[in-house]
Amino acid sequence: MVLPRRWRIVLLAAGLCVVIAGIPALVVFLGAFEHSVVDAAVEAPLTAKQIANLAPKGRYIAAAADCVACHTTEGGAPWAGGRPFEMPIGTLYATNITPDPETGIGGWTRAEFQRAVRDGVAKGGRHLYPAMPYVSYRQMTEEDVDAVYAYLLTRQPVRQENRRDSLPFPYVRQFMTFWNLLNLPHDVPAPVAQKSAAWNRGRYLVDALGHCGECHTPRDITMGVIPSRYLQGAVIEGVDAPDITPEGLARLGFAPNRLGDFMRSGMGPQGVMAFAMYDVVQHSTQYLTDEDAAAMATYLAGDPPPPLPAFAAADLPAGTKDNGHRLYVAVCGGCHGLAGEGTPNVAPPMTTNAALRLPQPTNLLTVLITGLPWRDFPHGARLQDMPGFTGLLTDQEIADVANYLRATWGGRVPDVTPATVRGMRPASDK
Repeated sequence: MVLPRRWRIVLLAAGLCVVIAGIPALVVFLGAFEHSVVDAAVEAPLTAKQIANLAPKGRYIAAAADCVACHTTEGGAPWAGGRPFEMPIGTLYATNITPDPETGIGGWTRAEFQRAVRDGVAKGGRHLYPAMPYVSYRQMTEEDVDAVYAYLLTRQPVRQENRRDSLPFPYVRQFMTFWNLLNLPHDVPAPVAQKSAAWNRGRYLVDALGHCGECHTPRDITMGVIPSRYLQGAVIEGVDAPDITPEGLARLGFAPNRLGDFMRSGMGPQGVMAFAMYDVVQHSTQYLTDEDAAAMATYLAGDPPPPLPAFAAADLPAGTKDNGHRLYVAVCGGCHGLAGEGTPNVAPPMTTNAALRLPQPTNLLTVLITGLPWRDFPHGARLQDMPGFTGLLTDQEIADVANYLRATWGGRVPDVTPATVRGMRPASDK
């Protein structure tokens, strides 16, 4: 059968379009547009003396970058990997970064480590997934990456095979060339001359080492962070990572001179670090120097910082107010104080609690329903465990106490409904 001439022309045109569109896609797929920020000088290996000299600094940089939290699974050896990360398309497992030569990074060169951390391309040209925050680490200095490399090489080698990721097909990694083209910055930002040295140091600690934007910035359909909404808050692991822009922190009641202390201690008038932030305090921010903690606060709070807004309680319907207050006295006041003043080493205050000022009630309801475990905090402080009320209070009662707390000490409109509470209960309790 011979197709009519016009259909042959249509098919030929379609084929040409496929070829024309396919060539650029193939070029991207093969990595032709990838750009490295790693200098060729790192091809020279570090000497034993350089490694010994850099390792102490690397210990500090690795803590500031919170490396051990991701590369250590619960109950596992430090740095040996295995921690799972649930992703929309499967589960990723952190890798072994001990100096074991076969299963860790003991056989990696200085240059291979630099490219993995700053370009997202590991030994052998294997592309990393952005669960490893190389988008942020791209801003790290060459010397700081060298220091981390030197420090890791001085750790105890652990022979532990890396777990295979459970992704739908095996060639996803190479498609990261497309993702990187869209989401990996081409260049590293320069210091801002108009800002103070403390502000610039704070930006480096927040944006590069601390990679705060990875959790506190919402993501688009490609799962890349949205630059125009930088640090404006996001939902991660079912809870809110709040807005930590200068304006957002001011709305939560964080004064700049107290923010650095809060990051190092995990506790303060605004409450306690909970959820994933507890691990950040335990493994990272508690080890910051006074100067670095103050620099982070300067950058996050703003230089100069915006004024703290005047606080005013929100109105509550009489029934909700009375029932909420009754419930608070009955199940909360014994630990948090009848006036919300809190109890040292037992429970944080409610009167200045940042969680009550968040736009959404997600974090508060998570705590009311499931509770919080007993925690040790830096410098000898501790927090008593808080029981969840899922088996004690009804949906209406949890909604009433949540609205009472948010309106009285958070200034938030009482918008929590029984249906909201029911939707957040564990499946076994619905």
